[in-house]
Amino acid sequence: MSLTSYDQYSTFTRMVKRQLRMNEITVVQPAEDVPNIHLLSEGTGERTLSLYQNTRAAEIELTFVASYRVTIPNLGEKTFSTSVTRSYLDNPLTALAKSVERDMIEDEMRKLAASQIVRQMARLKANIHTGTMDEQPASNAVKPSEDYTINTSETQFAPSASTAEVQ
Repeated sequence: MSLTSYDQYSTFTRMVKRQLRMNEITVVQPAEDVPNIHLLSEGTGERTLSLYQNTRAAEIELTFVASYRVTIPNLGEKTFSTSVTRSYLDNPLTALAKSVERDMIEDEMRKLAASQIVRQMARLKANIHTGTMDEQPASNAVKPSEDYTINTSETQFAPSASTAEVQ
């Protein structure tokens, strides 16, 4: 499998590569006949959940969103989006610790999104063996941790002329 990205040197790209290797997936150079994961984008957002009496944010919800496209030769491509949401308490008395804690939380969210991408690939593997990229109904869904919320959505594209089967 090959991995391409909007930024080959980003933290998220390195985390996805690490997850692939940890799951014994060989990462090779992109080629026409090699399945590919292309990381399209990533971003973080925040929203205030509660306020202190002085109108400073007391609790903040962070959201990390990553979009990626999986291309399988002769089958087509699908675009997925995964998001990880985490809330944390914002203590205004610890300004330096706050930025370090936020960086740690964002890194943890990236790791969770990277592992979610690998899990999605495992789900697709069974469908690919049947010759389709359509999702099979899930029988036993795993519940994520209470601290994080993880969502994955997908979009399917028809095979293009460049992915037509070569005889």
